[in-house]
Amino acid sequence: MTPSTSPNPEFIRSLFSSISSDYDKANDVITFGLARRWRRKLVRWSEASKGSRVLDCATGTGDLALDFKAHVGPEGEVIGTDFCEDMLKWAPKKALEQGLQVQFEWADATDLKYPDASFDVTSIAYGIRNVNEPLKALSEMARVTRPGGFVMVLETGDSQWPIFKSFYRFYFNHVVPRLGGLVTGHRSAYEYLNRSSSKFPAADKFVELMHQTGRFSKIDYVRLMGGASFIYRGQVSEP
Repeated sequence: MTPSTSPNPEFIRSLFSSISSDYDKANDVITFGLARRWRRKLVRWSEASKGSRVLDCATGTGDLALDFKAHVGPEGEVIGTDFCEDMLKWAPKKALEQGLQVQFEWADATDLKYPDASFDVTSIAYGIRNVNEPLKALSEMARVTRPGGFVMVLETGDSQWPIFKSFYRFYFNHVVPRLGGLVTGHRSAYEYLNRSSSKFPAADKFVELMHQTGRFSKIDYVRLMGGASFIYRGQVSEP
């Protein structure tokens, strides 16, 4: 099955279902554990605090939602959502093991069921490029976030360091599919995820996409490992 330029939702659901049981292990191997550090950086930069209410979209197996819950404390509330039930089913067990109370439920990032201004922070990590309509998803995430709150996005990019650029492309074009295939048994899934990453807008181009929603008063970003990934932060404007 080959997706069109805009990811087909059923293709994406099937892809993540196929790698769900070994997704965490593969992610750690491929990123050398750096993804964990980058998620924690996103949480800190979001300005979430004790008692904050957070929505994590495309939560997958729940890692970012759990990082937020550890940060906002028992008085805070975190909801993790995903449209792939096979990914989402692993999240409650992880929450139980970590002694954290997070509500996990099915939801489509392009059609969130929550009222306007329901959350202090809304986030998505390594998921926006696999959404069929990323502009609509960003608009929805901003809609459910209170004015002055933040929409946080962690996504891959293309390294801006000339020395690292060649290594980065070789690693993700050739090594990542092999590693992902060895761990999960589904090399083709990681070949697709690599292609989707290379075609997705990064840095200023992604900021332009966020501006197109008309919902942010300020947008900034930080490069991670010279642009191997980016964290974007959009402050939601007044209606």
